[in-house]
Amino acid sequence: MSPSHTVYISLGSNKGDRFKNLQDAVNLIYAKIGRTDSISKVYNSPAFGFESDDFLNTCLRLETNLAAHDVLKALLAIEKSLGRVRSKKPGYEARIIDLDILFFDDDMIASKTLQVPHLEMQNRKFVLQPLHDMAPKMIHPVLKKDMTELLQICEDKSILEPINIWLKNPSKQHDFSKYNYIAIEGNIGAGKTSLAYKISHDFNAKLILERFADNPFLPMFYKDAQRYAFPLEMSFLADRYQQISDDLSQLDLFKDFIVSDYDVFKSLIFSKVTLQEEEFKLYRKLFRLMYKDLRKPDLYVYLYQNTERLQENIKKRGRDYEQNIGNDYLEKINAGYLEFLKNQIDFNVKIIDISDKDFVENRADYLSILDAICEE
Repeated sequence: MSPSHTVYISLGSNKGDRFKNLQDAVNLIYAKIGRTDSISKVYNSPAFGFESDDFLNTCLRLETNLAAHDVLKALLAIEKSLGRVRSKKPGYEARIIDLDILFFDDDMIASKTLQVPHLEMQNRKFVLQPLHDMAPKMIHPVLKKDMTELLQICEDKSILEPINIWLKNPSKQHDFSKYNYIAIEGNIGAGKTSLAYKISHDFNAKLILERFADNPFLPMFYKDAQRYAFPLEMSFLADRYQQISDDLSQLDLFKDFIVSDYDVFKSLIFSKVTLQEEEFKLYRKLFRLMYKDLRKPDLYVYLYQNTERLQENIKKRGRDYEQNIGNDYLEKINAGYLEFLKNQIDFNVKIIDISDKDFVENRADYLSILDAICEE
């Protein structure tokens, strides 16, 4: 997964419905680039450097997995989609929307198309004031001064007037507040860990990841399933029970909810496929004794992937002991999950078909999954 970057973007408009232009740009930035972390007040300010109508200006902070030049490319596309036509004439001009990268992490970038930090930001009050609202102590990586000091020494004497309407943060449309505990489940290679990680990162959730990599029986099971199935499933059950019990009992006052990439019930689903009949009967008795004491998720999300995509993902992540997993085994696991979920009445279940989605690389796919999870 690509690293996350913090980006500050300046937004301005002085043509048409200025506030709507800003809101449309904010919405598209969230949809195309990354999660909007914070949006400043909106200020009315005079045109800077040329005669024209007043601007509305604001600034936002976002997190993205895109590289800096990819962010620039996306911003230019957003400007174009909102109707901006760039003139080849020299000098400033009125514009429907203007989007500029101010900071990209603490990077210093100098190319033909991109200069970061923005070269003129320290001279423009309509940029510094919104930045100061959000991050007064943030240090300019070149000038070595924070936003408070830069605003105080700025020679721009323009008078900025804050307006009484706030832009809506589109990140708030995905509301997880009604859930305290969400379990993300799926077959081998479905992407449950990647989705749980992204949700925990974007929405301030405590993340619980299955400790499958530490199981010494797993590589042996894939070489000799009949011999090692029972010790494998017993060790998984013991470890999942202990981990969930421990992690769910530990409160984290700084997190809003819990998201995990598994639910303990998967032990019964996998064991039904891997164990002999008599072994499974014994295993099921032990499982029921343990499972009844565990906290159940408020929402159980099942990521359905077809077998072909599962195999592609398994090959892509390259774990040696998984490379010989057969289609028949994966199809039995899928069938086991779907049978369990079809008859589940203890908690809320959402099945999402992601066979034609790549939510790691495609933000639109990721947002569509969030929509499906959060819809009533």
